[in-house]
Amino acid sequence: MVVDDSNTIRRSAEIFLTQAGYQVILAEDGFDALAKMIDHRPAIVFCDVLMPRLDGYQTCALIKRNPLFHATPVIMLTSKDGLLDRARGHMVGADQYLTKPFTRESLLQALATFAKPPSGSLN
Repeated sequence: MVVDDSNTIRRSAEIFLTQAGYQVILAEDGFDALAKMIDHRPAIVFCDVLMPRLDGYQTCALIKRNPLFHATPVIMLTSKDGLLDRARGHMVGADQYLTKPFTRESLLQALATFAKPPSGSLN
């Protein structure tokens, strides 16, 4: 699942992940993501930090507090890569940080840390 209020970021991540053989669920914000998680049960969540209504830290905290999803890896997507930002992410249960703008390689490398390659993929 890719959660980002930027259509450009969502589409870029979707293209990179789909080309690598992964199924991708897109969400525009934290509320959208939480609603879609129940139906789709994603194996991993890429979540933007700065979003309206429910930011990435709040979204991550809610995901990690839910018994169904507490083990789901959450990778924060952010242009804010400072020590305090990482500490705040760690406090809410984020598993990793990926700095924007990301490349195809950095996105797939972050994914490979937590997920098996899709069957039949070239990865």
